[in-house]
Amino acid sequence: MSDPQRREFLAVTAAIASLAALSGSQPAVAGDPSFMNNVPDPDLSGKELPTFKFALEKSTGKVIGNSFGKEATVAQLPISKGIAGVSMRLEPGAMRELHWHATAAEWAFVIEGRVRTTVIDPQGLAETNDFDPGDVWYFPRGHGHMLQCLGDKPCHFILIFDNGYFSEFGTFSITDWIGHASAPLLAKNFGLPESAFASFPKEEVYFARGALPPAEPSVPLQGWRLPPETHRYRMLAQPPHATYPGGREWRVDSSRFPISKTITGVVLDLDPGALRTLHWHPNADEWQYVLAGNVSVTLFGSHGRFRTEQLEQGDVGCIPQGYGHSIENTGDKPARILIGFNAGIYETIDLTQWIAGNPPDVLATNFGQALALMQKLPRQDVFIADESGRG
Repeated sequence: MSDPQRREFLAVTAAIASLAALSGSQPAVAGDPSFMNNVPDPDLSGKELPTFKFALEKSTGKVIGNSFGKEATVAQLPISKGIAGVSMRLEPGAMRELHWHATAAEWAFVIEGRVRTTVIDPQGLAETNDFDPGDVWYFPRGHGHMLQCLGDKPCHFILIFDNGYFSEFGTFSITDWIGHASAPLLAKNFGLPESAFASFPKEEVYFARGALPPAEPSVPLQGWRLPPETHRYRMLAQPPHATYPGGREWRVDSSRFPISKTITGVVLDLDPGALRTLHWHPNADEWQYVLAGNVSVTLFGSHGRFRTEQLEQGDVGCIPQGYGHSIENTGDKPARILIGFNAGIYETIDLTQWIAGNPPDVLATNFGQALALMQKLPRQDVFIADESGRG
């Protein structure tokens, strides 16, 4: 072994030894998903479970003209550390200006009206899409984009982010950047005289307002250079993922929408009295937005901790990863819930499914009950139970 090779070998050996020593003496770092369960969350480690409900649509948010953005992040709902959401309304002629999110990917569901978006990726490939109610989009973390009301009627959509510490009002907007760069720097950057930037906004615009956009998208300055994966998915234009006696479910994860690698979206319909049965998600937090109706959501946090919240239209609920929960329609009208998960692959384990996967004698011993009673339990997964309790 030559001297340079020996020095390199010794350096690598020393580095490995240092890492081994550190791993045995230092606590896990919060934010690393492989160690998250080893870092106690003070908001979840008390004797009582904290609230997991936030009245999003009753909050004030940021209002400019007839457009608004209302957010539910860890600041408004401390339990929601892994996922955040925004309710945004744009008036005709308004757009959420060009911006990007440094710490989160964005997934959206259009509730009403029409929306046009543009997005650019690190390869310089850009896509423009028009969205109708029931459509969704996904923009990976850091990809520049804009959102524009299309047509002469307002639009309303829900944004979901895979980071609870994200803030819609602390993002990177193009007018904020250009407005605080010097004129000489801008002139050199764009190859234009300094005077060309004299009338540009000096502060963040956030919601830009102008004429109604054209019916057909305009060609980008660089011409059309489309990315290999589209950012648009027509969720409610598809048949439901599954239909049950008490409801139905639309689900889209990265297996159907390949670009959506960090967020899964669900629209869950529950008939009056129907129950999305007790279950948990091994790989993701669950963020709920009630589109219609009234629901009762339960949360189980181990050690006898159990909490129930009543959610109505416009309210948000957040269930931490791995915590048991259920959703029940307590009203006399159908309920619809938009649900987001901060994982690109959907995973769930239902309580009925878990029990059905065990022999009756094991269940009898576990619960201290007669074998005959255990043999009457469901022998398959019950995803939604109708008003009568049948799946």
